[in-house]
Amino acid sequence: MAKLNIKPLSDRVIIEPAAAEEITAGGIIIPDTAKEKPLKGKIVAIGTGKKDEPLTVKVGDNVLYGKYAGTEITIDGNDYLIMRESDVVAIV
Repeated sequence: MAKLNIKPLSDRVIIEPAAAEEITAGGIIIPDTAKEKPLKGKIVAIGTGKKDEPLTVKVGDNVLYGKYAGTEITIDGNDYLIMRESDVVAIV
């Protein structure tokens, strides 16, 4: 992964979504049109946090986030999500 030339502000984080599952546990191949958006990813950049609320996540953390959380962005041909730390529901 290349270093990002973007710095999130305040309590925002940038997440690289995990790849969508392509094969079910039973071995059935899932076509692109039926794949669900992954709900987990890796933090690749973080903001500075709010004055009274430091961030609890750090770069490199694998996290879970809400299904409709964040804004999709593309940087250097790679897809990322930018969202508030409060949209992250767990560190895994």
